[in-house]
Amino acid sequence: MGFRRRSVEFLFVFWVVLWPFCLGIRSINSRLSVGGGDGFGFSVYGATEFVEAPQYRNGNDCPAIKPYASLCDPSFVHIAMTLDSEYLRGSLAAVYSINRHASCPENIYFHFIAAEFDPASPRLLHQIVRSTFPSLKLKVHIFREDKVINLISSSIREALENPLNFARIYLGEMLDSCIDRVIYLDSDIIVVDDIQELWDTKLTNPRVIGAPEYCHANFTNYFTPAFWSDPLLSRVFKSRKPCYFNTGVMVMDLERWRDGNYKKMIENWMEIQKNLRIYELGSLPPFLLVFAGNVEPIHHRWNQHGLGGDNVRGSCRPIHPGPVSLLHWSGKGKPWARLDSGNPCPIDGVWTSFDLFKGKSLVAAPSVGYSSYLKQ
Repeated sequence: MGFRRRSVEFLFVFWVVLWPFCLGIRSINSRLSVGGGDGFGFSVYGATEFVEAPQYRNGNDCPAIKPYASLCDPSFVHIAMTLDSEYLRGSLAAVYSINRHASCPENIYFHFIAAEFDPASPRLLHQIVRSTFPSLKLKVHIFREDKVINLISSSIREALENPLNFARIYLGEMLDSCIDRVIYLDSDIIVVDDIQELWDTKLTNPRVIGAPEYCHANFTNYFTPAFWSDPLLSRVFKSRKPCYFNTGVMVMDLERWRDGNYKKMIENWMEIQKNLRIYELGSLPPFLLVFAGNVEPIHHRWNQHGLGGDNVRGSCRPIHPGPVSLLHWSGKGKPWARLDSGNPCPIDGVWTSFDLFKGKSLVAAPSVGYSSYLKQ
């Protein structure tokens, strides 16, 4: 495979080599425009507007799976992602990056969660994914927004109020009961390592989820003074040492999730939020309230997050020093939107290597130093 984990040298190449190419990137946006949650707007793409992705085959050491195996086959790696009009281009790039770097791409089963009333119907979204990845093993699950709509409170950013952001809470009931483990990934990510390594994460009993933790972050900032001043509420962390983690990359034990009724625990905190205003950030804080301090720690290379800047301006940020397995454009700035606007960040040039949209302009290939990290 010739693929090696990236180091801090990755950052140098982005800033020095890729930035000049990024300045000239543009994309054609001639589809039906719809108001987007991040202020950029988005488009309802057609099934013919993306190139068909290359097909990747299993290596010799991969577990054998029969051609028509049930999704319950224990050899499958299950990945769940949301699928909608606004983030479609990102979702397709994410899938491409996962398959491109996987040692056993034919053993990956994708579960796409699509909103019932998306501007592009779940059927159209399914058609686009299938035409882009003809051999992909996938299932589209319909998410009924009325499950959560009355629990959502206003957030610091409108996009964080989208009901689909809360779909990860319901994976335990949406996915088939035979699936006892899943990797949940946001749609604004790129994977540059073998996803099998993340799948193999051992969740020490009784831990339910695994994720990279960031214990240097000021945890108190994720909740309001009203929360911390209430002794009954804040004591939830009394017996824990909570650390921030990002819910855009999680390994989830669905059997423990179902048995512990964690969906209901999160919903209970959302009910409290409606009345007392204990946090400002969408679907993240309820997860922190339930799991922070009880998360299986995963290496930080599996979530180099924050590349979309903050939740207000979406300004450019470099990657963190160290190895890289997954790049995450969390924050307001999304690479496809910044590219379309003609104002990309240096790191967005990496994302274009996986963009399958036909309307993009041709971009110079990454030079030696970055291309050597990519599976050809």
